Amino acid sequence: MLSAMSRGERDLTVAVTGPTGTFGFGLIPLLQADDRVTRILGIARRPFDPAAHGWTKMEYRRGDVRDPEALRDAFGQADVVVHLAFQVTGAASGQAIREINVDGTLNAFRAAAAAGARRFVYSSSVAAYGFHPDNPVGMTEDWPVRPAARLFYAREKAELEQLLQAEAAARPGGPLLYLLRPSIVLGPDTLGAKDLLPGPLMPLARGLAGRIGRLPLPVPVLVPTLPVQFVHEEDVGQALLRCVVGAGPPGAYNIAADGILTAADVARELGMLPLPVPAGPAQVAARAVAALPFLPPVAQWVEVASHPAIMDTTRAKRELGWAPRFTALEALRDTLRRA
Repeated sequence: MLSAMSRGERDLTVAVTGPTGTFGFGLIPLLQADDRVTRILGIARRPFDPAAHGWTKMEYRRGDVRDPEALRDAFGQADVVVHLAFQVTGAASGQAIREINVDGTLNAFRAAAAAGARRFVYSSSVAAYGFHPDNPVGMTEDWPVRPAARLFYAREKAELEQLLQAEAAARPGGPLLYLLRPSIVLGPDTLGAKDLLPGPLMPLARGLAGRIGRLPLPVPVLVPTLPVQFVHEEDVGQALLRCVVGAGPPGAYNIAADGILTAADVARELGMLPLPVPAGPAQVAARAVAALPFLPPVAQWVEVASHPAIMDTTRAKRELGWAPRFTALEALRDTLRRA
């Protein structure tokens, strides 16, 4: 149930950075359909046509997150800023990635404050918790975010949460800060690789699903018994929307579908015949590879397998009123079905 503030607040102008990525495709259709939102500003470096996606409320604004002035101009009279732009992987150098991710996010928050925005919604990640051996299964938002050992994405997500909280604390009258921590995001638009995984692996998984599906018998494959959480992009969009309208208090929220799968479940859905093996050796191997010197950014993702990152989502359900439509298994099946 929405709070009194969100019920009474209408005619919202919402600025969204990175609107054409995975999270954008989960959020923008909801903003488009919501009567409380009258105007959407889509900020991106490269031009795109909102009408091509049926986004009639959206106006394209050119803005590079590394350019503070461009962001201030782009945010204009925004009531809420949703920051989704983030570099996940690719050929960019570590320095260039950091300029986009860390400096760019701080630029976005400061520009939102300068524009007088009431809320700043940031798409963080389960990766902010790191992949530490002492992380419990079922982490709540009270568990500390801690930089991962090697993975740049996880390190920057943890660092940014701390930096954004410091920025918000230094501006008592500034934007209220919402931090969403989704698990692995699935859905038809996840080729954009907007979160922890399956970005670098989803094209491979989809290719395997197509090839294996044509074989007469399932292919046996060894898989470690590691638990995994998924969430559908549409359910991430619903959580973002509830932050946009102020449906709950500011702060951090874990976002994951109901149900925890294993690597064997994933292999089975891909049409393979899973042969479970103990998780320990795979985790040791992942930690060893992640510790190698001069590991390029794309290879640092191996650290994800070093320790499972499983969250508790009670707070989002209780305080945001969020309820995922897709279970973890349904999210996986919907992704593969529409591959």
